Amino acid sequence: MQRYTTRDIWEMEDRQSPRMGCSVVLGVDGGASNTVCVCIPAAMPFADPLPVLARAVAGCSNQNSVGEDKARETLERVMAQALHKARRRRSNVSAVCLAVAGVNHPIDQHRMLDWLREIFPSHVKLFVENDAVAALASGTMGKLHGCVLIAGTGTIAYGFTSDGREARAAGAGPVLGDWGSGYGISAQALTAVVRAYDGRGPETLLTNNILDFLGLASPDELIGWTYEDQSWARIADILPVVVESAEAGDEVANKILHNSVGELASSVKAVVQRLALSGEDGKDLFPLVMVGKVLEANQRWDIGKEVISCVTKTYPGAYPIHPEVEPAVGAALLAWNAIASELDGDLRAAA
Repeated sequence: MQRYTTRDIWEMEDRQSPRMGCSVVLGVDGGASNTVCVCIPAAMPFADPLPVLARAVAGCSNQNSVGEDKARETLERVMAQALHKARRRRSNVSAVCLAVAGVNHPIDQHRMLDWLREIFPSHVKLFVENDAVAALASGTMGKLHGCVLIAGTGTIAYGFTSDGREARAAGAGPVLGDWGSGYGISAQALTAVVRAYDGRGPETLLTNNILDFLGLASPDELIGWTYEDQSWARIADILPVVVESAEAGDEVANKILHNSVGELASSVKAVVQRLALSGEDGKDLFPLVMVGKVLEANQRWDIGKEVISCVTKTYPGAYPIHPEVEPAVGAALLAWNAIASELDGDLRAAA
């Protein structure tokens, strides 16, 4: 595969006539399924709805899934596209917040920051976070306090206290047991079909439903389909079939979903306990931001509702938030808040 070059990606910047004046902030949410970049004004009143100047979408940017080079190419292209749509150049950017799955260690953050510094002018403020941080900010409008549960292709629980302490649970990928995720649920369903076919497990509606969904004639063909392309998002696409099978009364599918509820709830509880978000008596209020396709309501099987019920039995102060803005906007708000804080500090120092 030919390695991308920054010059190729930003070639469009030299051909366009930029809108002068208004500086902007970029917020990027990169996950295992897709990557979204939004561009918002740097100088704006806090309004509802927030003024989004442009939005661009690309594929996976999780370096643990597609590799570092491919992930960076995707991230750079989606930022270039958003700026192009907004008719801005990199010189118009005040701040960038990159919130990406797979950024799990300070070493990852520093490498990303160094890479971003090669792309943007020196005046641009740069921030790199895990995608869970942006998801939390999307529910709290840029304030980092409380816990977020992401359950999409992958899953992670992440929490912050008002004094800046943080903790996470899960988010280590499917090999290390993120079984509450869309991938984890779907992988268990595929396994159940194979077990039923060779007599090691009970019969299940999942067999016919999954085969019909994939256009396959026999469970034997699942082996070739699965190993042809093991990308996490492709496996996770089977999730709706599992939910439909459970709603139709299939015991195997219902067991898989009940287990996923327990996995997701235990991740949240681990974060809440480590950070003492619920206070000494376990009843203090804290936001629980719920993000991801696994947590979306269905006709009868509402995984998100079941997770909340399980969590609030232990921590009654948890109040669920289903964000009205996407995580990319949360990332932009994190950068915007950081700029606003610095401007306030400068004004106080000059007074």
